[in-house]
Amino acid sequence: MTLKAGDTAPTFTLPDQDGNPRSLSDYRGKWVLLYFYPKDDTPGCTTEACTLRDAQADYEKLGIQVLGVSADSVARHAKFRDKYDLPFPLLSDTERTVLEAYGAWREKKFMGRTYMGIARISFLIDPAGKIFKAYEAVKPPAHAGEVLADTRAAAG
Repeated sequence: MTLKAGDTAPTFTLPDQDGNPRSLSDYRGKWVLLYFYPKDDTPGCTTEACTLRDAQADYEKLGIQVLGVSADSVARHAKFRDKYDLPFPLLSDTERTVLEAYGAWREKKFMGRTYMGIARISFLIDPAGKIFKAYEAVKPPAHAGEVLADTRAAAG
C-alpha cells in the first residue's frame, strides 16, 4: 500500500446505494472511516458491515462517519443495506478509480490462483482530510472496536 499516516486522503465522488453522489469533502471536519471490502452479502463483508453497524452509536459520539466502498453496483448496495439495516453509505466504485487510488485493488492469491481483486483494507481519515491510520489487514469481527480505540486515543 502506498498511502500511509500523514498522507492527504485522495478526494473522490461516488454514488451511494441510492444513486446520490457522495464526496469525501462532504465530511471535512469529521473523522471518516473509509473501508474497502470485496463483495456485498458475503460472509466476511457481512460480518464487517454488521459490526460497524452495531458500533454506530459509539461512532456517532466520536463524530466518525463510516463509508463503505466496493465495486458492486448501486442496486446491489441498496439490497445489502436493506437486508442488514446498515446506517452508513455504501459507495459504488464500478470503475475502480477510488479502489486504485487507495491501493485496495491489488493482486490476490487464493488456492494457488493469482487474480486482481479488492483487498479488505481501511483508512481512518482525520477531520483535516489526512490519513490518521491505514489498516492493512482488517479482521472483520474486531475492526469496529479497533477503530474506536484508535479514534479515542487520538482525541486524547
